[in-house]
This record gives sequence, C-alpha cells and structure tokens, in this order.
Amino acid sequence: MRGRARRGGALPLYLQISELLTREIAAGLWPDGARLPTEADLASQLGVAVGTLRKALSVLETRGLVVRVQGSGTYVRGRIKSGSIYELFHLELRNGAGLPTAQILSLDLMAHPGYAPPFGEGSSQQAWRVRRLRRLGGVPAALEEIWFDARHAPRLQVESIAESMHLFYKEKLGFWITRVEDRITMAPCPDFGPPGTPFIAGAPLGRVTRISWSNANTIEEYSQNWYDPATVDYVARWQ
Repeated sequence: MRGRARRGGALPLYLQISELLTREIAAGLWPDGARLPTEADLASQLGVAVGTLRKALSVLETRGLVVRVQGSGTYVRGRIKSGSIYELFHLELRNGAGLPTAQILSLDLMAHPGYAPPFGEGSSQQAWRVRRLRRLGGVPAALEEIWFDARHAPRLQVESIAESMHLFYKEKLGFWITRVEDRITMAPCPDFGPPGTPFIAGAPLGRVTRISWSNANTIEEYSQNWYDPATVDYVARWQ
C-alpha cells in the first residue's frame, strides 16, 4: 500500500515523495531499468504538484536511483545503498513498502533502563524515552520505544523532535548513526498502543531490538519495535 504524502509532516513534501519512491525501488516495485510513468501521471497518482515531483526526482537522481533520458522519460537505476533518510528502517507492509511516518505518544526523562546497553563516553544517569506509533502508507505498522542519553539534551519538547530520529540526532544533537545491530524475536505487545489501533496489550507480535552506534563509534541509541507479522515484514537487503 502506497498511501499519499502528508502535508504538514516533519519532512518537506518533496522529501516525503523521494523517500516513498526510494523505498518502492528498494522493495522491487520499480525494478531496475523500469520506466516511470510520465511526470504528470505520477504526480497525479501521488496527489502532488508536478513541480514537487520534479524536486523529488532530482533527489533520486542525485542518489543514483534514476536516470532521466531527454525525450524518453525517467528510468530506474536500482541501487540498495541509496542515502535515504529511512535506509535503516527495515519494516515494510506485506503488500508494498509504504512511506514511514511517526506519531509521538510520550516523551519522558527517566533513569537509564537496565535492559539497555550503556551509552557513550560521558553518559549520564538519565535517558530520554520516546514512544511512538509508526505508520507505513498511513497503516498502523509498529509500536516503537527509543532511548538515548540525556547528556545530548537536558531539556526536550515533543515539538522539537523530527519525524526521522536519525535526522533529529544529526541536525539537533550533533551526532549521526553509522551502523546498527538488530535482533528479531517474538514478544507480547506492550500496553501503550493507542485506542483504535490493532496493538492490544499482551498479543504476540514480532519484535526488533536495535543497538545503534554513532560516528564516534559509541552506542547512542537503543530501541524496540513491536510489529504484526500478518501485515508487516522485516526486510534487510544487501548488494
């Protein structure tokens, strides 16, 4: 399921479109060598102006994912390492990649949890816990709990956190994630699922636990994602 780009989201509209198309290319929905629809047709399908689509295609061209042929069209030139904002986000809808979006459910300053690894040098006794509902193409896809050390930001408000945490770390906290380690298990659904979503406390779900290292080669983030394997797959591609 594709879904339409959201106006008023944390990412500019053209970046939402470029991220969506990048994920669709990675998922094989647009195979290598495929010709994209005309700009007018694709813009109509996505519900955006042609000018917005052109900006998105320029981002894909810079990433080496498409090539424009004068008088012929735009063609996919598939490449897994794309430089996408969501390149390390491995959850996909089973019937399509879907554009990731996030709704923050709570933001709390707490003692560092015992089940998370110690953070980088100079870490404090406290950490920020961010709980979010992740959607893919508008479909509720996962519950997410993220921890990072409070030394990076003694004070925070929900409004200051970007929809992409990795973008937030880079632009606001001064570090960026360079590698991750994921472990996949089954676990009961936690109790912070919003009403009206399929996340019922105690129900069996897939769970991804992740440790993330920064550009300084120190652990800076620990997260858990609970997802329904009936609607969402965990996908890791290598090339």
